[in-house]
Amino acid sequence: MDEKNSRIKELVNILNKASKAYYQESTEIMSNYEYDRLYDELSALEKETGIILSNSPTVNVGYEVLSRLPKETHESPMLSLDKTKEVSALQEFLGNKKGIISWKLDGLTVVLTYNDGELKKAVTRGNGIVGEVITNNAKVFKNIPLKIAYKGELIIRGEAVINYSDFKKINDEITEIESKYKNPRNLCSGSVRQLNNEITSKRNVHFYAFALIKAENVDFKNSIDCQFQWLRQQGFDVVEHYITDTHSIEERVRFFEDKIRTFELPSDGLVIMYDDIEYGNSLGTTSKFPRNGIAFKWQDETAITKLIRIEWSPSRTGLINPVAVFEPVELEGTTVSRASVHNISIMEELKLGIGDEIEVYKANMIIPQIAANKTESGNIQIPEKCPVCGGKTQIQNINDAKTLYCTNTECQAKKIKLYTHFVSRDAMNIDGLSEETLEKFIDSGYIHEFADIYKLDRYEDEIVNAKGFGRKSYDNLLESVEKSRNTNVVRLLYSLGILNVGLANAKLICKYFNYDIIKIRTASMEELTDIEGVGEVIAKTFIDYFKSDKNNQTFDNLLKELNLEKMNAHTEDAVLDGKVFVITGKVSHFANRNALKEKIEELGGKVTGSVSANTDYLINNDAASNSTKNKKAKELGVNIITEEGFLEIIS
Repeated sequence: MDEKNSRIKELVNILNKASKAYYQESTEIMSNYEYDRLYDELSALEKETGIILSNSPTVNVGYEVLSRLPKETHESPMLSLDKTKEVSALQEFLGNKKGIISWKLDGLTVVLTYNDGELKKAVTRGNGIVGEVITNNAKVFKNIPLKIAYKGELIIRGEAVINYSDFKKINDEITEIESKYKNPRNLCSGSVRQLNNEITSKRNVHFYAFALIKAENVDFKNSIDCQFQWLRQQGFDVVEHYITDTHSIEERVRFFEDKIRTFELPSDGLVIMYDDIEYGNSLGTTSKFPRNGIAFKWQDETAITKLIRIEWSPSRTGLINPVAVFEPVELEGTTVSRASVHNISIMEELKLGIGDEIEVYKANMIIPQIAANKTESGNIQIPEKCPVCGGKTQIQNINDAKTLYCTNTECQAKKIKLYTHFVSRDAMNIDGLSEETLEKFIDSGYIHEFADIYKLDRYEDEIVNAKGFGRKSYDNLLESVEKSRNTNVVRLLYSLGILNVGLANAKLICKYFNYDIIKIRTASMEELTDIEGVGEVIAKTFIDYFKSDKNNQTFDNLLKELNLEKMNAHTEDAVLDGKVFVITGKVSHFANRNALKEKIEELGGKVTGSVSANTDYLINNDAASNSTKNKKAKELGVNIITEEGFLEIIS
């Protein structure tokens, strides 16, 4: 018995640590597969011994929220559903009742409250008892109605999600590996809980209703299906769902399993609820699970293969990530031969070794992962030297996960990734300098620091005669380099690649210091943390960057090559302060729509992707167009203006 009690305590500790890392720190210290295995082991031990610790994940729902967003206690606790991986359990659950089967979307649960036909409040699920108030952020979700026909109090629950296409697009724009988001859920969680809803707006968050909690004086005929139909009539997108019973449930599960292979929204299973609302409510709840529904988790398709090697992939910040390369196998209809191991802790937990027989699967049928290691030889040697520069490596403990870093400040991998970031679209925007080209130029000694990019004409003959280049390529490159000399402080600050300082944070910092480059580079910790959206972590890396004499010299050399546009937060911002714009169609007075967007934001305005009741102006040079945005603008009485009209406004 003592042995089992000790194991229970050990499992609770392991699972809680993994949950904290995943939900609060956006870090994975174990695979979903391993978490489920340990969770099931804990549940079985608790049933066998009758012992359930107060902090057990089987009775606690989530963790306390950690942010500066306002917090609010839910009217009634939001419990998780019991789960199964067996279709037979679903048939047993339904019995002779009809049910509603729908996607179990993998995002962030949000509760919306409407009064008098308007969205009044949005609160995250949080730990199921206390959530965070994110009303301003919810108002910029791409598909939420701000006004509805129903005037009574309406409370609904739904999932905020970011689809795979947008997830990939956002991740592709992040050059450093460790800053990339592990999955759409992590990205959505961070996007929904931003202190600045401008960032939320750019992330294309969508909301899908999955439960109606309260709507007075509406007859839903005691049917969840009728509730869904009514919510659609109010303008909500609802989770895809179908009526089913014990005879059709197996076929419906197969339908969803087939569809998820190409489904754009992240899902980690299905939900089955009794369509009969009164019957479902009459069943009550357990200490953790409501009895009116059950979750179905995918039976992951797994395959056995052999581990060939571990590749160590460096990034511009020095982090070296382990990637497992194994003999190709077929999973969920595609060939898979690689999977990220994320960090050394997971690699050691799996006891990976060359030649080991490993079991692989696709998490949520999408992301390749290692489920288990059958051999557990543990013979992987952690490299003492960086695979790129040969510099000494160092193991660091970040958020309870062991990670490998290259300590050489002159590491080639760091340089290449850093310069790739510097020339990227939202930074200095220099076309023609791909990662491959930058690597060649650095190897040839043409580039030692950022300013050298603006002196490439010193190597005209060498570049023109280089393999893969030529006169036209050289001329185009020089033209792009010259064009990038005219930039602004926001782009410049973002281009430096300061750890944790993304484009949105660069904008906040520059605006706070009125775009004064001297004040920006000499900012104090107190000043930086006073900026809404900039915490201590960002402030520290920012200050550390400008403490370095070498960084300051590099920055000064770069400034000599640039022409910074004059920006003023206090005089110009008032022109478009609080105004919301949507841009569509071709532009002629600006280089592209992104340039027009930057101008609007520079003058205090805001640009969104879709026309809504909050939109002040739709900019479209073809005012007579029958486009969807034009039609929507006319329906809502939104002003449709041309670029000329916009220029008149700002003048």
